[in-house]
Amino acid sequence: MTTPSTVRELIRQHYPNLTQSERKLASALLDNYPAAGLASITSVASNAGVSTPTVARMIKKLGFQGYPEFHKALLQELEAKGVGPTQRRENWSAAAPETHLLNRFSQAVTANLEQTFANIESGRFDQAIHQLADADRHLYLVGGRITQALADYAFTHFQAVRPRVTHMTSSSGTWPHYVLDMEPGETLLIFDIRRYETNLLRLAEMVSRRGVRIVLFTDQWGSPISTLADFTFHCWVEIPSGWDSNVSTMMLLETMIAAVQEERWPNARERYERLDELFDMTHFFRKFT
Repeated sequence: MTTPSTVRELIRQHYPNLTQSERKLASALLDNYPAAGLASITSVASNAGVSTPTVARMIKKLGFQGYPEFHKALLQELEAKGVGPTQRRENWSAAAPETHLLNRFSQAVTANLEQTFANIESGRFDQAIHQLADADRHLYLVGGRITQALADYAFTHFQAVRPRVTHMTSSSGTWPHYVLDMEPGETLLIFDIRRYETNLLRLAEMVSRRGVRIVLFTDQWGSPISTLADFTFHCWVEIPSGWDSNVSTMMLLETMIAAVQEERWPNARERYERLDELFDMTHFFRKFT
């Protein structure tokens, strides 16, 4: 596994080596991350039902000198969640090495892909694929200001693989109309990358109350929707730019599309063939003879 860049990753990496009481603390921190670790050390211990020395020992195992350093790391993650394009550009340009931007981009994107896939649990991935592939239940897709393009891409592919797929419009004012028809056990695939959007959180809250299962694509820091999602996938997004990258998010999405296709084969094959027949009728694609 590549070098962790968040406290969450550190906790997960060191989890197998923690004592029973330390694992109890780790679970409490992850269940309400990062808010659970932003209080005083005594409050963190009390809320997790462990002793203060347990907190101190676990923090040492994570590689921090003490609680203040641990607390500072969480605060820095919290600040990073709300950083806009101007500040992002200033952050990377201040420490930019003297190499060509092409090299810096390729290195950053490669590292993002490694981090993203190294931190995916195969069992949870398979469970999410089973949920997405269940054609007996409706699948809804939605994204934010930037990630709506990812939702559109996902819809084009999932709709070919399986029936009952709906791409929700970008206008949040129409979302209650979709929620009105949602049933318990159905699925909402949602994309929310920093800066996290309040309207997406409100939507997640509404569908969660209706028993709809949420599959979330977010960044390494984690959208607030993470606390509501049944499946959360963290994609590393930082690059030497004022914008975040969607490369790792797209790669994971395409992996999921392929996995859903395989789970639904040969039904997916039949849909592909029927779709091609319709395209032939419309002469949509150019034929080469």
